[in-house]
Amino acid sequence: MQVTLDSIRAAAARIEGRIIRTPLLMSKTLSDITGAEVWVKFENFQFTAAFKERGALNKLLLLTEAERRNGVIAMSAGNHAQGVAYHASRLNIPATIVMPLGTPFTKVEHTRKHGARVVLHGDNLSEATTFAYQLKDREGLTFVHP
Repeated sequence: MQVTLDSIRAAAARIEGRIIRTPLLMSKTLSDITGAEVWVKFENFQFTAAFKERGALNKLLLLTEAERRNGVIAMSAGNHAQGVAYHASRLNIPATIVMPLGTPFTKVEHTRKHGARVVLHGDNLSEATTFAYQLKDREGLTFVHP
């Protein structure tokens, strides 16, 4: 799918009211350091404290009824995992998240607490991704790319 201004506006409309509208503030410190006017978007105000919720929710809202019923799968060691797990739970969509074996315990637990089935597999992101695609095919899930 090609990203266009219209597709961005459509995504914004889809997630409106389901995501916190976060402030955009100028950072004097970063502006002074860089010699440019730097503005910071405070996505840490989101429930999972990350902007990744926006894309995850948009993708989930685009699923067909059959895809929602079958469930989704994602691969992530953190923010994307939690965004998919959180919004899938809110939308009653079964979610499986593949995380590398070395993922910090707190990231794994937060993802599980959002209702996702967490599968720990692989020594790195590449191995976890390969396994996630295998599970996707085997279980008929829809992949939610980070």
